[in-house]
Amino acid sequence: MDHIDLKGMAFFGYHGDEPEETKLGQRFYIDVEMDLDLSRVGETDALEDSVNYVAVYEIVKKRAEGGPYKLLERLAGVINTDIMENFPPVTKVITTVHKPGSPIPGILDDVSVTLCKERK
Repeated sequence: MDHIDLKGMAFFGYHGDEPEETKLGQRFYIDVEMDLDLSRVGETDALEDSVNYVAVYEIVKKRAEGGPYKLLERLAGVINTDIMENFPPVTKVITTVHKPGSPIPGILDDVSVTLCKERK
């Protein structure tokens, strides 16, 4: 299956379960992978035969800068649902939300959650 990826999208949001997270906010990085058949657009070079990357980015931005959501799982889930509802050619979407500033009392580079949604 062919796929389109948008990687390393950065947003400032107020997601988290701790009160400080919803007041101060922090950066979130989001990756989206979409499976779809790109054979037609490979021949036609027509945007209407593909998925508009800008429109996908705007969906992710709206959710990442909106909310807030307590859990990364919820943020990834609503992004997946929005993409599937708005882009019928997408057969599967995988969204990873990275939260490098997670309030964990230890040394780590990143916390991330990945959710997958497939068309039935």
